[in-house]
Amino acid sequence: MPHPPIHLVAALDGAGWHPAAWREPGARPAELLTAGYWTDLAQEAERGLLDAVTIEDALQLQSDDPFVADDRTDRVRGRLDAVLVASRVAPTTRHLGFLPTAVVTHTEPFHLSKAVATLDFVSTGRAGVRVQVAARADTAVHFGRRDLPPLDPAAVADGPLAHELFDEAAEYVEVLRRLWDSWEDDAEIRDAATGRFVDVDKLHYVDFAGRHFSVRGPSITPRPPQGQPLVAALGHAEVPWRLIGRSADLGFVTPTDAADAARLVAAVRTEQAAAGREAETVHVFGDVLVVLDDDATAAADRLARLDDVAGSPLRSDAHVFTGTPGQLADLLLEWQGAGLTGFRLRPAVLPDDLEQITRGLVPELQRRGAFRAAYEAGTLRGLLGLGCPANRYANA
Repeated sequence: MPHPPIHLVAALDGAGWHPAAWREPGARPAELLTAGYWTDLAQEAERGLLDAVTIEDALQLQSDDPFVADDRTDRVRGRLDAVLVASRVAPTTRHLGFLPTAVVTHTEPFHLSKAVATLDFVSTGRAGVRVQVAARADTAVHFGRRDLPPLDPAAVADGPLAHELFDEAAEYVEVLRRLWDSWEDDAEIRDAATGRFVDVDKLHYVDFAGRHFSVRGPSITPRPPQGQPLVAALGHAEVPWRLIGRSADLGFVTPTDAADAARLVAAVRTEQAAAGREAETVHVFGDVLVVLDDDATAAADRLARLDDVAGSPLRSDAHVFTGTPGQLADLLLEWQGAGLTGFRLRPAVLPDDLEQITRGLVPELQRRGAFRAAYEAGTLRGLLGLGCPANRYANA
């Protein structure tokens, strides 16, 4: 019996997710801040028929420890704005979706709604955004709008600050969605004969007043081609799982095995039901950091060499898989059986492990009847089986 199709997303970050990736022979560290580098990665992902790529971002420099800054000079430091990168690269592709990361702490939903709507236009309906919170005090001082306490790693996902920031994120997403709906689909008339470009009766004030945001609207950007670009979020514990269940179309989780995958899917479904969204499709993808080679021993040796160059073993919030594309296919299909609908794969080294995904894993999954042979939809929502949502203001 053929497997249900697996969805695949590649997570792009600098030279790769291993701290020593930039020192590999095939790495391109001198090009990390160029459009050509990101274009090449996106086009490789599209050659592999992947659903989308995510692009990492943050409001502070990268650090080996996600909770505190470091002063290391032997790691990649510095990055481009993910939404702007996606807007530059998306027109060089035809089918691939783009989910740039955007921090929703310290920023304004009106600005992001416009930026992601623009990305949806320039990609002709292949945009989304991965919303992320920023809990570190050294990030807050960049903006001077709020004071955050020193971060307690033990409470980062389930303390009072976590509740505050993720509740704010949920409100932020609600404002995004209302602004995307603030223009009806046919609000632009463009009638030169009568001189009417816009039907003002089809532009709507959102009049949102919440605990964290007060936004009048309407947006200054017409409704995006998808109606609602995808909203994604990464969750490691109950509070961020609640954000996924309440607000997202796509959640990323970090299972350690099939049993853990089933537990995480159940947790998200519980939050989804609590939010009254049982009838909606919310995808849950598992994150896996991958070190791949045609030979399993060679993959293990490569990881050991990378660790040696880095000076310490690779640490990750996600499961680290080392082996062949065929072995990875076995793992993904096993975890799919636990309820995951797809996977976000983090290549340890770029472009090496991305090419192992597109040229090794994808053909293996295709041989097993578990992955598409061609793109079958023109939008990111279509690729994920999500229809265009109705405009909440159209009948107001």
